[in-house]
Amino acid sequence: IPVIFFNRELVEEDLSQWNRLYYVGADAKQSGVLQGELIAKDVLEDGEGENGAVTLSPEVDKNQDGKIQYIIFEGEPGHQDAIMRTEYATGTLMKESIPLERLGYGIANWNRAEAQSKMMQLYSEFQDRIELIISNNDDMALGVIDAYDKIAVSKDNRPFIYGIDGTKVGLRAVEKGNLRATVYNDGRGQAKALFQLAFQLASGEETKGEEGGIRKIIRLPYSKVTKENCAEFLEEEERDSK
Repeated sequence: IPVIFFNRELVEEDLSQWNRLYYVGADAKQSGVLQGELIAKDVLEDGEGENGAVTLSPEVDKNQDGKIQYIIFEGEPGHQDAIMRTEYATGTLMKESIPLERLGYGIANWNRAEAQSKMMQLYSEFQDRIELIISNNDDMALGVIDAYDKIAVSKDNRPFIYGIDGTKVGLRAVEKGNLRATVYNDGRGQAKALFQLAFQLASGEETKGEEGGIRKIIRLPYSKVTKENCAEFLEEEERDSK
């Protein structure tokens, strides 16, 4: 019996252990890279500073110390997507030579309420030293926003907050300017690919040769979402909900 995993990716070594294991989802590595690129675009000023050093935007580097103090919110311990999103988001920033200082991190199990509670604790410790918040998903990013709302910190004095997934609520937060940007996960496309793969397997097409045969791993691409283009993603979500 073929087994299809979706959304939560296995490591490729596990998928190779049996020839009837399949995976449909997105590339967690790509989501982290795109999130990092979105952040870098906001953090970096045009041109270089002295001795070729990067110039940081004063909108982000609020204390003007030449580095970005950040907090990261991770999904859950050992989750492959959480590991990849964190590694490649921060790795992309490092490739851009952006000086970083991690103040702390929160594991909030992808959950909005847990992220709000954790953010309240972190804010009590670091307060306005926090310049950037990187979240593994939109729900935790929204929990961070909830915490800042509860603390009553004005938008101008909040750090830039970034998510991943492009949920409908997350897209609305981008539209309102509460969430700086997110990375859209094409759940609709994944569902279509999952159905097509299941149909092919049920039809016995997996017995085909390597050329033209069924791929064991199907990954759909992510897309960057900012305030400038979030309307088109919201329109798609509205069409699908009708």
